[in-house]
Amino acid sequence: MAEYRDTTEKVYVEKKSNTGMVIGTIIVLALVVVGVLFATGFWSANVKGGEMPKINVSAKEGALPDVDVKSKEVVVGTKKTTVDVPTVGVKDGDK
Repeated sequence: MAEYRDTTEKVYVEKKSNTGMVIGTIIVLALVVVGVLFATGFWSANVKGGEMPKINVSAKEGALPDVDVKSKEVVVGTKKTTVDVPTVGVKDGDK
């Protein structure tokens, strides 16, 4: 957006962009061209009837599937350890 000011008469003129109008026009023209191509038979959409593949699924209700998982073993335990704790003190600088 550009703004031009005339300081002698205090009139403000704003110039707005019409980019949205240009993009909208291009989209409408593209849709019209596609419509004309379909209407004249230049493009055609041959849609044939299809069906879903047949899948045989059987499950026993209330049972979880058998899964063979090989994972790492987690070992949790305790041991006695001695930890040296430092002594913390405060030293006065004046005395």
